[in-house]
Amino acid sequence: MEIGTLLVLETKDPDEEANWEFRCKVIEKNEHYLFIDYPIDNKTNKSAFIPKHKPFTVTYVGSDQSVYSFPSEIVAQVKLNVPALAIPMPEKQHINRIQRREFVRIAAAIDVSVHSLETSSTPFTTVTNDISGGGLSIVLPKGVTLTEGEGLDLWFVLPMESGDYQYINAQSEVVRMLFLENTVQTASLKFTGITKQSCQQIIRFCFERQRELRKKELL
Repeated sequence: MEIGTLLVLETKDPDEEANWEFRCKVIEKNEHYLFIDYPIDNKTNKSAFIPKHKPFTVTYVGSDQSVYSFPSEIVAQVKLNVPALAIPMPEKQHINRIQRREFVRIAAAIDVSVHSLETSSTPFTTVTNDISGGGLSIVLPKGVTLTEGEGLDLWFVLPMESGDYQYINAQSEVVRMLFLENTVQTASLKFTGITKQSCQQIIRFCFERQRELRKKELL
C-alpha cells in the first residue's frame, strides 16, 4: 500500500444500528504500522473521533485498481509532521480482494460528457443509467452511435452525501449495446483508465446511494 492511498473506514454503531463511514489517507508507514491522517466523517465532512481499539473495516483501491478490505483498529496517536493515527500493518492473509463483479452497481442519472478516443465524431452529453466502481452505462441520444470496443473519454461529477462534488475523468471501452423496454438505447462501458482516487470516490458514491435506498425501504 503506497503513501497517499485513500482509505475508507467503516464502523458500526450498535446503539443506532447504523454504519458510519470516514475517509483518510496513508501519510507514512513502516514495517509494523500504517500512519493515517485524522479521519473525516463522510456525513458531516468534519474531523471525527474514533476511539482506540474500536474495530472497523478499511477499504482501499490497490495499484492494480482492484478494491481491497481488511479489519483494523486505531492503536495509537502519533506526531509526525502533522498529528496522525497508527493502525497495524495488515497481514496478507487478512486482506480480502473484492472482485469487480462484486462492485456495488446502482441506478443513477448523472450528467456525463463523452468524447471518442478513436474517431473525430462530435463529443456529446448524456446521463448515466447506472454506475459502479468498474464501469457505467449511458443513455445514447438520438442520432448518436457507438461501436463495441470503442474507446471513450468520460467526464462527470458525483454529488456526495457530504455536499461535496467529486469531478471524475476516466477512460472507458464500449462493452455492449442494449435496448431498454421503451426502445431507448444504452451503451455499457467498462473503465480502462481511472485513478485510484477516482475509483474510490465512485465506490463511495455507490455505497452512499445504496445505504440511502435501504433507509427509504425501512420507512
